[in-house]
Order: sequence, then C-alpha cells, then structure tokens
Amino acid sequence: MLLKTSLRSFLAHKGRMLLSLIAVVLSVAFVSGTLVFSNTATSTFDKLFASTASDLSIGPAEPEFGDDPRGKTLTIPADSVRKAAAIPGARTAVGQVRVESATLANPATNKRVGPTSGAPTMVGNWTDTPRNPVEITSGHSPQGADQVVLDADTAKKAKLGLGGKLRVITGDKQDFTIVGIATFKTTNPGAALAFLDTATAQNVLLRQSAFTSVEVFGDGSRTDEQLKSDALAGLGAGFQAKTAAEQKADGQKSVGSSLDFMKYAMLGFAGVSLLVGGFLIINTFSMLVAQRTREIGLLRAVGGSRSQVNRSVLVEALLLGAVGSTLGIGAGLGLAVGLIQLMNAVGMHLDAGDLAIGADVFIAGYAVGVVITVLAAWIPARRAGKITPISALRDHGTPAEARSNTVRAVIGLVLTAGGGGLLVLAGKAEKAATGGQYIGLGVLLTLVGFVVLGPLLATTVVRVLGALLPALFGPSGKLAQRNAMRNPRRTGATAAALMIGLALVIGASVFTSSVIKSTNDQIDRSVGADYIVTAGPNGVSAEMVDAVRKTSGVDHVTEQKFLPAHFTASDGKTSEKGVSAVSTRFTEDFRLPVKAGSADSLKQGSLAVGEDYAEEHGLKIGDSVKIDYGQGRVQSLPVGVIMTKGNSFFDGNTFASLEAVTEAVPAADQPVADVAFGTASAGADVARTLTALEDALKEYPQVSVRDQAGYKDLVQEQVNTLLYMIYGLLGLAIVVAVLGVVNTLALSVVERTREIGLLRAIGLSRRQLRRMIRLESMVIALFGAVLGTALGLAWGVTGQRVLRTQGLESLAVPVTTIVFTLAASVVIGLLAALIPAFRAGRMNVLAAIATD
Repeated sequence: MLLKTSLRSFLAHKGRMLLSLIAVVLSVAFVSGTLVFSNTATSTFDKLFASTASDLSIGPAEPEFGDDPRGKTLTIPADSVRKAAAIPGARTAVGQVRVESATLANPATNKRVGPTSGAPTMVGNWTDTPRNPVEITSGHSPQGADQVVLDADTAKKAKLGLGGKLRVITGDKQDFTIVGIATFKTTNPGAALAFLDTATAQNVLLRQSAFTSVEVFGDGSRTDEQLKSDALAGLGAGFQAKTAAEQKADGQKSVGSSLDFMKYAMLGFAGVSLLVGGFLIINTFSMLVAQRTREIGLLRAVGGSRSQVNRSVLVEALLLGAVGSTLGIGAGLGLAVGLIQLMNAVGMHLDAGDLAIGADVFIAGYAVGVVITVLAAWIPARRAGKITPISALRDHGTPAEARSNTVRAVIGLVLTAGGGGLLVLAGKAEKAATGGQYIGLGVLLTLVGFVVLGPLLATTVVRVLGALLPALFGPSGKLAQRNAMRNPRRTGATAAALMIGLALVIGASVFTSSVIKSTNDQIDRSVGADYIVTAGPNGVSAEMVDAVRKTSGVDHVTEQKFLPAHFTASDGKTSEKGVSAVSTRFTEDFRLPVKAGSADSLKQGSLAVGEDYAEEHGLKIGDSVKIDYGQGRVQSLPVGVIMTKGNSFFDGNTFASLEAVTEAVPAADQPVADVAFGTASAGADVARTLTALEDALKEYPQVSVRDQAGYKDLVQEQVNTLLYMIYGLLGLAIVVAVLGVVNTLALSVVERTREIGLLRAIGLSRRQLRRMIRLESMVIALFGAVLGTALGLAWGVTGQRVLRTQGLESLAVPVTTIVFTLAASVVIGLLAALIPAFRAGRMNVLAAIATD
C-alpha cells in the first residue's frame, strides 16, 4: 500500500521533480564519468607496461643522493650486455640507450618538436626486442649516422614525414633524415620518441660506448627474481635490476600520481555539486510536502501513521535517486568519452572504445545519487510526518515555527561564531601546518553556520537588497520583495546553493590574486637581474650560458645549479638537503632577505641558510656545516648568512658559491644550471638587449628568455590557468544552483496559482506578473551572492594569512571579480526566472482562481 501510494505520488508530481532529477543526474554523471575515465586510463597504461616490460631491466645504481644530476646521464659499461646474456635462463640481452635530456626540433622552422603537456621527449637507439612498444609502419630502421626514426604521433603533429629533417639537440646540434615512422602497438602515453642506430646514439647522446640499460628476456626456465639475483651477483656493484613486475609498478606510480590528482580533484568538485544539489532536493520535497498538506492530512485521517507518511516521502526520494543515478551513470559514460577525447587532444592517446566500467562505477553512482537524495529528503519527510490530520485538513501548515527559528538562530550563531574564531586563530598561527588545520575546520563550520542562518538572514538582507524595487518597479517590485521574504526557509535554502559555489569562486580568486601580487612584490624587492633564462627540465647548458654571456649589452651572467647533498649541522644531526651553487656575482643580482650575517660572505666561501633550518639546528653565524655530496666528496662551510623566511625565491634553498662547491665537486661532475640570470650593462637598452638575447638563443628552441615583466606575466598565466580550471569545475555547482533557483520559482508558481489568478483578476497585467517573478528571482540570487562573497572573502583572506610565512605575503582582493560576480548573480536570477515567469504569464485567470 505504502509503495503503491508513493509510486502514484511520484508519477503524479514527476514534472515538479524534473529539475531535482537533473541535479542528481549531473552530480552522478560527474562522479561516474571521473571513475570510468580514471579506470580506463589506468587499465590502458597497465596493459602498456605489462606488454612492453622486459623480464629484467639492468641499469646503473641509483645516485647516492637524489635523482640523476641535471644534464648528466648515468650509464653502464658496454660489456654489461655480454655479461647479462650469459646469465642462466637468459634467452637474449639487448643494450639500450635512452635519454630525456635531448630536444627535438624542426630545422626548417627551428621550432620545438614534441609534447607540450609535460610528457617526456625520449631519444635512444633502435633495438629489436621481443616486446618493443613500437613498430615501424613506414620506412625502415636507422642504418647510418644521419638517419632517425620518429614516432607517428609526433610526426603528424609536427607535419614531418619520410625524407624530412629532424634536429637533435644535446650539448651540440645535429640534423638527421627521417627514414622511418614508428607506431605504438598499444597506446602512446603522450611522449615523443626518436631512434638512432646504436653507434650514433652512443656517440651523440652519451659521448661514450655505453648503455643506459640492458633489457634481458628469459627463456622461461627461471623466474624473474632468479634472473635478478644471478644478474646482480654476476655484475657486481654499481648496478640495479628490476623485474617485469617492478618495472610495471614504477610505471604505474609515475603515471598514477598525475591521474590520481586529476581524479580526486574532479571528485572533490563533484562533491561540491552534490552538496549544492542537496539543497535543491530539500527545497523540492519541502515545497511538495507543503503543496500536498491536504493530501497528507487525508492519509493521516484514514489511518496513516507518522512513520508511514515519513516513509512515503522517503520512498519517493528513493525512486528519484534511483532514476537519477541510472541516468547519471549513462551520462557519465558520455562524460568519460569526452575526457578521453580531451586527453587525446593534448597527446595522451586513450581508446574510447575500450572503456573500463567496473563495479565501483555502479556502486559509487547509486550510492551518491540514492543516499544523497534520501538524506536531503529526510528533513521534509520528518516535517511531513509531524502534520496532524486536523491542521492539514484546515491547511494551517506546520506548527512550532517560532520555536524552530529560535533553535535555528542559536545553532547557527554558535556554528558561525565557532568557525569565525577558528579562522581568526588560523590567520594568527605562526606555523602554516597549524593554520591549515584551523582553517579547514573553520571553513566547514562557517559554511554550515551560514546555511543554518540563511533563512533568518533572508528577511533582513532581502529587505535591504530589495529596498529600491518598489520605487523602481511599482507594484511588481513590492510584490517581488515580499514574496522573497514570505518564506525565509525556502529563500535561504535556494540562496545557499548559489552561495556555496560563489564562495569557492571568490575564495579561489582572492588566493590566486594574492599569489600573483606576492610574486610580483618579491620580484621587485629581491631580483636585480634583468633577464631570466630557463630551458625546461633539461637545464641551461654551458653552451647556452656562453651564448648569453657573449650577447651585446649583457654585463654578466649568473648561474644557479642544484647539487643534492646531506648536511650535518653543529648539533650532529644529518638531513637530506641540497646546495644551490651560484656564481660569485649572485648577490649583485639578488637581494637576499638577511636576518643575520652579510650577503657578501657568500663571495668568501660561506653558506647562506634559511631561518627555519638555522632555528631547527641552533645555528648562528660562523658555525660550520658539513656537506656530503656523495662519492667521498665532503666539505665544511661556515654559515655566513641566515635568510628570513617568507620569500619564495629563497625559502628552502641553501646557497653557496660555485667556487666553494667546486673545491669538493669538480666542474666536470657538476650538473648544468637550473636557471641563468643576465644583467644588462650600464646604459644598455634593456628591451633591445632582450631581443639580442632571443636572437642569440634562437638555435635552442627549448630556451625561454624573459625580462622581469615577462616573468611576472608567466607567473600570472600559470596561476590563471589553475584559476580557470577551478572556475570550470565549479561551473557544475553553479549550474546545479541555477537549477535550484528555477526549481524554486517553478514550484512557487504552482503553489501560488490561486494567488496569481487573484492578482490578475484585480488588475495585475501579464507583463507585471512576469516582472514580479523575475525580480523575485534576482533578489534571491543576489542574496546568495552576497552571502557567498562574504564567506569567500573570509576564506581567501584567511588562506593568505595562513601562508604568509610561505611566500604568500601580500593580500590582494580582486574587486573586479567580486563586482562581476555580483552582477552575474543578477543575470543568473534573471535567466533562471524566464521559464517560470513565462508559465505564470500564460495562466488562465479563472482556472487559476478556481484552483484549490
């Protein structure tokens, strides 16, 4: 009986639940689509790693400290191939050369060839192995010192083909003729691949007869672990070996980190849209319960209990969640295909026809859709269960509103005050970690507090926001203002959905604006060099530095290299850090934030350490720090400068002069520079010298040369990219919030059918009626935007204060963004009201008056 009643009621009001259904569909689609995309990408790469890994990969031992030095490729002797082939159970052993430090370019245009999405460019020797990830589909393998094979995806993007020229840039530049095109057998992870013959690869890439690894393929008589054990025993020290399973795990780890970040970021924003959708569902069922007061009263009068009424509403919510989840999972598959196409566009090739749809997709989809919907409907269901038969039949509504408002006010004020207090504590915290804990809880409490207080704030705030409406729009404006204030609980819930999305938008805008301003201020305060030269992950080579140094108008060049090392302070504690080795004139190009000591002491062979490191180990000026670079290279340097924390250019760095470091690590064994800085000669035209630098380095397409203004623009571009991504992901929450406004107005029109008919009967025109609904919608949207702006400002300002000691020292409030957001909220309100206003205007006056 209960199920039949719920089903009939659900079908009878299916039109009124349409927008709630859409909200559920969108949220579930975001969750399920993210999971399908993530599963598909993971499955694709698992197949790639499993099908291409050798049984055993032998390479040089890991560096004693850190990763491979920048610009240095670790190798193993050429006779390692012979030794590996002699291992019992080895069918074949193949020596491979693979480097990621080379750059590919088109000689005709001097433009870089390869991925722009962060994937590597790998150049090596062509080998025929049993599990080669690529096969030559056009042309032939390289067979001479001037021949190269290029992967098909890179060739297509660069518009290169057989017979075309490809430049390989290492320390030198050499042009090759493309004689073959290789195609991936499974999928291309986005990398660019170029292959030379073995002798040429060793000569050009390694400058020695050696290999970067030896790939061993067994005959099946021994396990991979046995092969590994025998190989390490036979080869001796200086080698490492990885089985196929270990190679696959390494590949999964490298790819999985970026995929997981994307996955959890998207799921986080999906959670925001779910929260916003929850308010829409609460409003829907609250209004449906109010509109069905007589119906519920009749059900109670004929013997229906409170629990039955309660369950009846929850069953309707269950049906809504189930239908929405089913449709959402289907839509999620479409979203996953769209994400795959997007990844294909940026170079990561996935097959949309091989979607990995696991049980987790259905479990998460139905759990999200059904659970959220039922939870959101619980409050209206509970309210429906409290309606007595007599009060329902008389249409008196739900009692105890005054008491409910009092309880709501107390709870809301406590939560908001508690959250506000935590935000204050977060802003005053000395350590970012402590402040981060406070701000997380403070954001949650203030958000919940505002949601609880929303209905109470609605009456006052809407009265202020709509104060000019009667004067500007006459009766329509006055009615719109009063309608928005008539049901504060409904107005508060509708505005809360919009408030959440806009609060996150404003908070993110404040944070990113502060990042840009802080970086610009630090550049102005700390950087004296006129030009910044970078060359991506491969570093700035000696040839590039020499080209900068020889450019007319450049006074001097400062290099900055990073050498991993272990530090042992005077307290005897050892930590893994590293030295930023800089040219002697570094202190002329940068103004160190000195807390103690003298910056010029770097020129005398002293060390510049950070404030945190000095405090942690009790260091003072003159104390000695032992630096171990590995391979027996050890030196002790005195502390000459302690740098104040809070500047992103220096935080986390320990500086020493290149001359001092070279006493322990010969220049030939040092990595290339991470970055180089150029300073214009006195009286030189800075802009003209920048052009001269670009001309001097044009043969190196991987190099970027910027002046201070250009570097500021780069930082802003990077931050804006992140901000736009946040805006895009929050767009779903905004869309759901807009649906909430449309839903509230649409159901409100149905609820006020008789009232609208009476207004029309006493002279309100169709135009005035539509205007009334549009103005009501705009006031509600503006109310949500005001609350969201207040919350977003509080969160953003607190976030800046928490990170003030981590380089985010300057607060910037994006006034333009805030004004635009408030104006956009008015437009959102206007657009949301179009359909409800149109429907209201078309009502038959007599039929509306006759409505019960």
